Amino acid sequence: MSAPTNNRYWEREGATKTFTHPINLEWLAGNLAPECRILDYGCGYGRVMALLYKEGYRQLVGVDASEAMIERARTLYPHLSFVQIDPPDVPLPHVSLDAAILFAVLTCIPGDEDQQALLKELGRVVRPGGFLYISDYWIQTDDRSRERYALYDGQYSTYGIFDVAEGAAVRHHSREWIESLLAPWEQMAMTDIKVTTMNGHEAAGFQWLGRKPSG
Repeated sequence: MSAPTNNRYWEREGATKTFTHPINLEWLAGNLAPECRILDYGCGYGRVMALLYKEGYRQLVGVDASEAMIERARTLYPHLSFVQIDPPDVPLPHVSLDAAILFAVLTCIPGDEDQQALLKELGRVVRPGGFLYISDYWIQTDDRSRERYALYDGQYSTYGIFDVAEGAAVRHHSREWIESLLAPWEQMAMTDIKVTTMNGHEAAGFQWLGRKPSG
């Protein structure tokens, strides 16, 4: 899912962070019945899983590459199912899920090929007609972000990738790239949002809901 430096980050500093991406409950209620099988990929410490459980969903599984994150999730929510994985592999059968959720996960996967591999794996485990729900970050337009992008422009081949203070590489996304990455899925809804990053800054983000084609 990420470079070695990112792996180390999520075992240390990252495992202490607080995540804030909002969940669109109307999207969920309109498309996913309580008995639906839902995967939270990159579940972190289980915040989204806990919110889903509160809304009545019971067939939930959260997966994450970070051992520290999984341990934190199991401590906070012992009634929920969390599994540590070796990305991008998901230890579930083909077409066994009704939906997969990716909240602030793509930002932690800087490379094009790694993101494509993840989406391919999710396409394997989600059934035809099943759903994909993504929340992530656009490329920002403020001066601070522009300076960071420019600083790492020579180090990374994709504009919008930069290192956070603790050393991990993260990515903000162009609309063109997201459109290309998600082209195999049928877009159902998309909206821009404002979100507080794990380091306390307001950022422009997006939420996207799509369906796996049935054909």
